[in-house]
Amino acid sequence: MIFGIGTDIVDVKRIKKMKSIDSFAKKILGDNEHLKYSALSDSKKIFFVAKQFAGKEAFAKAIGTGISGDINLKGIEILRDDKGKPIFNFDKRIRMHLDHLGIIDSHVSLSDEEEYALAFVILDK
Repeated sequence: MIFGIGTDIVDVKRIKKMKSIDSFAKKILGDNEHLKYSALSDSKKIFFVAKQFAGKEAFAKAIGTGISGDINLKGIEILRDDKGKPIFNFDKRIRMHLDHLGIIDSHVSLSDEEEYALAFVILDK
């Protein structure tokens, strides 16, 4: 049964115009995401950050609380499996919150083009 659905779109130009993408990345990326980010070229960093941010915002919408309380950007990691499929990795506090709500599975899809990054999230009970 679906608990929640969330979607978000990010204008890549907003990321490109930031004074420091590295500073923004430090604010929103978890440790595992930051390892991946650090290995990317500057041009790929922009799209990576845009997609990660869109995914985190879409998750916050799907759970229905936004970014507040136990739900924080760094605690929502979006990693990739062996085939490149994006998967969530939550910190302990968020995992406990999800367990309390009865959420047993999560799905995330990410996409980007020259101007936009898009994310779609489904949370299952």
